[in-house]
Amino acid sequence: MHPTLDSELLRTFIAIVDHGSFTRAAHAVNRTQSAVSMQIKRLEEDIVQRPLFVRASKPLALTSEGQTLLRYARRILDLQSEALNTLRQPDMVGRVRLGVPDDYVMRFLPGILKSFASAWPLVDVEVQCAPSSVLLQQPTEELDMRIVTREIGDEIGTVLRRESTVWVAAASHSVHLASPVPLAMFDAPCACRRHACNALDREGRPYRIAYSSPSLATLQAVVSEGLAVSAWMQSLVTRDMQILGDDLFPTLPEVSIVLVRSTSAHSPIIDSLAEHIQEGFRL
Repeated sequence: MHPTLDSELLRTFIAIVDHGSFTRAAHAVNRTQSAVSMQIKRLEEDIVQRPLFVRASKPLALTSEGQTLLRYARRILDLQSEALNTLRQPDMVGRVRLGVPDDYVMRFLPGILKSFASAWPLVDVEVQCAPSSVLLQQPTEELDMRIVTREIGDEIGTVLRRESTVWVAAASHSVHLASPVPLAMFDAPCACRRHACNALDREGRPYRIAYSSPSLATLQAVVSEGLAVSAWMQSLVTRDMQILGDDLFPTLPEVSIVLVRSTSAHSPIIDSLAEHIQEGFRL
């Protein structure tokens, strides 16, 4: 019989690669350094029968055989985790429907979906992108949960975070000095758009809606090129933009990001995704 690849040996091997040393890996897998060394010796001499690490290399480096094993080791442990999750939680197979505005897709959703897929790889997530106003008007049976923007004091559901609304412009342009000020705003109705226009109206400052779109990517492209000023949540500001301070534009109110769950949708799948969403928005 051929020797088998023991999962504990593979975990130790991956820990050494990820942490860059036998000593740090020993702490990570809760073993002594000598025990870790013995595990790798067994893996190299008895099972793979090839050296996995370039011993003279600093920092630690893998041989070509070690690089090959690393790819297989990650796949093997992922498959083991998937199998155990499926067997232990057979009800965690199915589909969950999530509605979310385009604003949050790029900033928050990738990390949330990655962690959820790692925990429950057999659950399908159907994501529908639409403005908050559209999502709130949809029948409850069409979506299991939705992430929406709400006014402070008018929250429904679970508050994920509160965000400052800021004025933004391209870092290397002075379009904010133009009169009337060209604005790039989300399509109405939109809380940020309403707050921005109301604030400029109160100051008597002339402006025009030069660009309007439901897409954050479109607005970011317009602003980054120095074509207009916009107002959105501070967490959505990119490196090539500047936040326009109170000395240039009026202060805007905060808004809440809220998770609203359908009252008719209850399952461990929905509960788990809700937990991942709440954790993702805390980061």
